[in-house]
Amino acid sequence: MSMSSSRYLHIIIALIFFSIIPFKSEGQFHDWCIADEQTPDDELVQALKWACENGANCTKIQENQPCYLPNTVRGHASYAFNSYYQNMKQKGASCYFNSAALLTAKDPSHDACKFEVIP
Repeated sequence: MSMSSSRYLHIIIALIFFSIIPFKSEGQFHDWCIADEQTPDDELVQALKWACENGANCTKIQENQPCYLPNTVRGHASYAFNSYYQNMKQKGASCYFNSAALLTAKDPSHDACKFEVIP
């Protein structure tokens, strides 16, 4: 096989390889930031307060709002963590909250409570 034939073969193989790998298109994959089930409530309360004071929109977890129920620290923390993460991830924020949170590909929205996702 000549050098030019070998080069073309490598190019064809590369093209085939890259054509069968799915590329991530904008909006195809989403992630949400939620409270880790193993985190104690007292740690979640601290992280929840921090998130609400630093970029999360916590109005929907107030009484008589769509995400108030279930009225649990974990439920409210998950909403606040996700709100902060979605609002601030373009500025380099992470879903960490001192190990109190984690990312999930499963939409945590429930009933009338919709967890925002920003691509």
